[in-house]
Amino acid sequence: MVLPSIDPLIAGGVVLTTAFTDAIYVQFTAAVAARRRVAAASWSSVWYLLAAFAVISYTSNWVYVLFAAVGSWIGGFLSITALNRAALSRPGEGRGAPHGGGPT
Repeated sequence: MVLPSIDPLIAGGVVLTTAFTDAIYVQFTAAVAARRRVAAASWSSVWYLLAAFAVISYTSNWVYVLFAAVGSWIGGFLSITALNRAALSRPGEGRGAPHGGGPT
């Protein structure tokens, strides 16, 4: 099997935009869960703008899907890490526990 050529700049762009896309998705989901309409709508629009770059990039070359998966993992991991840190800095809240009940 012959792999298509990979442009390192496009691959890096796919990883970064997919990481940001997943981080934005987490923020969107948090806004929806909190029933914050303007925030949810705003995060949703940014989410689609970022996703468009990755989709356009990997529809022209299937190998970029692998870079999208890496970026997706990075974005999800870092955004949950940030949410956990924010919860720890607020009094009475734990790491993702519904009532501050400790680590998850």
